[in-house]
Amino acid sequence: MLQCIFLVSDAGELMLEKQLTGHRLDRSICAWFWEQTISLGDSFKQQPVIASPTHYIFHVFREGITFLGCTQVEMPPLMAIEFLCRVADVLNDYFGALNEDIVKDNFVIVYELLDEMIDNGFPLTTEPSILREMIAPPNMVNKALSIVTGNSSNVSETLPAATASCIPWRTAEPKYANNEVYVDLVEEMDVIVSRDGGLVKCEIYGEVQVNSRISGLPDLTLSFTNPSILDDVRFHPCVRFRPWESHQILSFVPPDGQFKLMSYRVRKLKSTPIYVKPQLTSDGGTCRVSVLVGIRNDPGKTIDSVTVQFQLPPFILSADLTSNHGTVNILAKKTCIWSIDRIPKDKAPSLSGTLVIETGLDRLHVFPTFQVGFRIMGVALSGLQIDKLDLKTVPYRFYKGFRALTRAGEFEVRS
Repeated sequence: MLQCIFLVSDAGELMLEKQLTGHRLDRSICAWFWEQTISLGDSFKQQPVIASPTHYIFHVFREGITFLGCTQVEMPPLMAIEFLCRVADVLNDYFGALNEDIVKDNFVIVYELLDEMIDNGFPLTTEPSILREMIAPPNMVNKALSIVTGNSSNVSETLPAATASCIPWRTAEPKYANNEVYVDLVEEMDVIVSRDGGLVKCEIYGEVQVNSRISGLPDLTLSFTNPSILDDVRFHPCVRFRPWESHQILSFVPPDGQFKLMSYRVRKLKSTPIYVKPQLTSDGGTCRVSVLVGIRNDPGKTIDSVTVQFQLPPFILSADLTSNHGTVNILAKKTCIWSIDRIPKDKAPSLSGTLVIETGLDRLHVFPTFQVGFRIMGVALSGLQIDKLDLKTVPYRFYKGFRALTRAGEFEVRS
């Protein structure tokens, strides 16, 4: 069982401490963890389970926040790691985003959620739809009421009926005038392109997101035309594992409302929808920059929200950059953002200009990495396709809809 949870900022500051059992763990373990992280670097961070001289430490890193779980007794490590991931997902779901400022502004709700999610070191209620019934998500109305009444607690006085059900993730007997299910394939493409243009890495991280509004107790089955391409699948607790193991069919009783049914990876893709070709040449204290962007493989749908971002090296004194399409802005900390939006068909967008290097340096010694962003509505670039969605046990008809979206994840082009 977990004995304590800490939330630590990216700068090593302890933001939140939650003792889970009667035996209190000292917060000095956070200082030890951070000292080891600084001294050992990435090799230390890549170990999800760490044995200190006095504790077992489990950690998950999300959006600049490290979730630390600590115990002095042996326990299944995957249970601790999965619970920390679930805590991060629930906080992101509640607040719409997750970062250091959000946690500090809503630490009361974070404590209330942890009180309901874990009991005496063991996971209890982790389903977001049930937690929303128990603890109201933050909004302007709740904040105004807390100021007027002086009551800052969002915890409901009644226990959700689903907590006593054999299906704890589903609200008890919901009723709708129109019964409908929407399924979204949301994919992110992670790419690394080397200096010579070679594709070092190209893979897809995807999620199957479902919005279910069905009365009663529906039993759904979802199948794909090509499930063999999927790797590292991860399911919502509602999914029955045996039908997937034997026939690659998702059989489940859905939670009420929106939820993530599964996540997956598709590895070793051979191409990207767009290309970015940076070229930097420097001599005599100046550097000439040229960046070309274009469509490599047309997905058949519009590619929009295209951006190219890079960090100017610290020894650059000034930059004069222009583009033939879109806008170029240099923000604080020498971050350059080229906003292209849609790539026109009649010309390839290009950015060019000069950088002035500080006195004493003739040429660049540190070259920037270009971060690429894009969005394609209506296409799943992994090639995954939904075959059919069927409803069992409920006699009435229902409406079903399918959508797909692909966007850039960690898309890096080295120069």
